[in-house]
Amino acid sequence: MIVEQIYTGCLSHGAYYIESEGEVAIIDPLREVQPYIDMANKNASKIKYVFETHFHADFVSGHVTLGKKTGADIVYGPNAETEFDCIIAKDNQEFILGNIKIRVLHTPGHTMESTSYLLIDENQEEHAVFTGDTLFLGDVGRPDLAQKSASMTQEDLSEILFDSLRSKIMPLPDSTKVYPGHGAGSACGKRMSSETVGTIGSEKANNYALRANMTKQEFVAEVTDGLLPPPAYFPLNVLLNKKGYKDIDDVLKQGQLGYTPLDFEKISNDSDALILDTRHQDEFAKSHIPGSIFIGIDGGFAPWVGAMIKDVKQPILIVSEEDRIVEVITRLARVGFDNVLGYLAGGINAWENYGNEVDNVENISASELSEIMSRKKSLKIIDVRKQSEHDNGHIISAINVPLTEINTTLSSFSKQEDNYIHCAGGYRSMIASSILKSRGVHNIIDIQEGFGAIKNANIPTTDSICDL
Repeated sequence: MIVEQIYTGCLSHGAYYIESEGEVAIIDPLREVQPYIDMANKNASKIKYVFETHFHADFVSGHVTLGKKTGADIVYGPNAETEFDCIIAKDNQEFILGNIKIRVLHTPGHTMESTSYLLIDENQEEHAVFTGDTLFLGDVGRPDLAQKSASMTQEDLSEILFDSLRSKIMPLPDSTKVYPGHGAGSACGKRMSSETVGTIGSEKANNYALRANMTKQEFVAEVTDGLLPPPAYFPLNVLLNKKGYKDIDDVLKQGQLGYTPLDFEKISNDSDALILDTRHQDEFAKSHIPGSIFIGIDGGFAPWVGAMIKDVKQPILIVSEEDRIVEVITRLARVGFDNVLGYLAGGINAWENYGNEVDNVENISASELSEIMSRKKSLKIIDVRKQSEHDNGHIISAINVPLTEINTTLSSFSKQEDNYIHCAGGYRSMIASSILKSRGVHNIIDIQEGFGAIKNANIPTTDSICDL
């Protein structure tokens, strides 16, 4: 028996490869499915099942493509309704894989179709449970994402989740391994551990939501406390996972069309495409196409694209290093942004050499900010980190405008005086700066290396409450 977790850090996502006696099951695959096929082929095995724990909101799963390419059956738990052929399994139904079994455990609460899969090994031991977004390490799935479709409140779903955990998950042996759908950094929970594999015993001992003496009312209160609004692209990804989507090979083919500066500009104007610049923030600051949006490929790229661009149907043109174009298109497709029209051949250098106009973002170091603050009594300083980060320590005079709220809080930024913008390390502040400039706010000064550098400069800040 082989059980392998395939973890993708940019999405904080765990997919799973399970093999026994030449038969393979994949749980919650990513959109690009060739790596799973290659793994099976390497072992001369055949992918028999694709198990989905629920309709994912934070990424587009590879279930439809993997089923088409391999002939594997797609399996969902009870209550799932799809527009493609699949098996809607019953609670406690078992699927044979070589000499092991995978048992369906319907665990609604995160969503009503949410299902965990229990692996029973060749010795009939309850070896591992794949919990999707029902149970994370240190946390449980947020209960607010399925409210509209389920016509339920988050409190209703929390009560259902409480029952699922206590009737299906907690009775499993303490030694049973827990393989969750996500780890720390995912927007599908709020207190997830940085570890990605645990046990039932360790979760019962350490997970706040699995306390033995916890009442249902306490569970509801704690699970729903402090939930941030879900990213706007989540419902669109759910629909793609329910209905199906374009083959990623077609998405990659379209996105890899390279255009001259003249054609790039014409397509941008004719299609109302958004120009997405994925280079490093320092390169974007030096020179970029006016009106383009920065979201760097080397940061939390895909989730920030989803949070800031929101509409997965938005036409997109790419500015990037040419050797990373496929990576950019693939990571966009993971969160449903399939409408990539192509990229600027030759990058920003070709654009400048053609004689086109470029823009820049002024930036200064934290020590330069300190010197300016010593001379000026009042500066407009905007902190675009999350409120929890801001509360844990900030420049005393700074205003907190979280990046996710930039599009709806333009009034917080002055068009008369300079806006000094920072985040934790410089990535998010450059996203904010690019969006503001695209909306007509040009008097922006970005603080390089963010609050990390500010703490080491001679700048008055509040005390930290805790270590985040």
